[in-house]
Amino acid sequence: MKFLVSLVMCSLLLNGFASAQTLIQDSCKKAAAKDRQMKYHFCVDSLTQDPQSKTATTLEGLVLASTKNAAVKTVNVKGIVEQILKGKRYGGIEAELRECAEFYDDANDNLNTALASVKSHDYETANVDFSAALDVPVNCEDGIKERKKEKSPVTNENNILFQKILIPLAFTNML
Repeated sequence: MKFLVSLVMCSLLLNGFASAQTLIQDSCKKAAAKDRQMKYHFCVDSLTQDPQSKTATTLEGLVLASTKNAAVKTVNVKGIVEQILKGKRYGGIEAELRECAEFYDDANDNLNTALASVKSHDYETANVDFSAALDVPVNCEDGIKERKKEKSPVTNENNILFQKILIPLAFTNML
């Protein structure tokens, strides 16, 4: 009897994981087809590595999980910029990096507002906030390029952040 119960529980668990995996793959595929900037493999990898995304059963659940994931990355990138500033390794772009740090705070606020909007099913407002947050990594890079005419020390992090914010924006457009 215990074996049978264990077998049923294992089957249900695997089925739930397979369903979440299918939801992630299908959602990323549709989003990538609608938005050329969306990188399908990044989307799938990012979501399958996130425990909350792996338990999502709806597209809205993926939006909520991916928004939280983007907010965590925003805080992470701000921390990297603060470490660069603290270590005085900024090569003449201190003002631009300080501005980027403020931008990341704004993006985090936008993501939290978008999260609340999604929870209340106000997808239009959520899209406005996601779009504002999506501008942050681009604005940070542009500010540094204008000053130094070269890549910023956080270009790779900003590229990842852009993709992480694009995921819930693209998914919200599908709701």
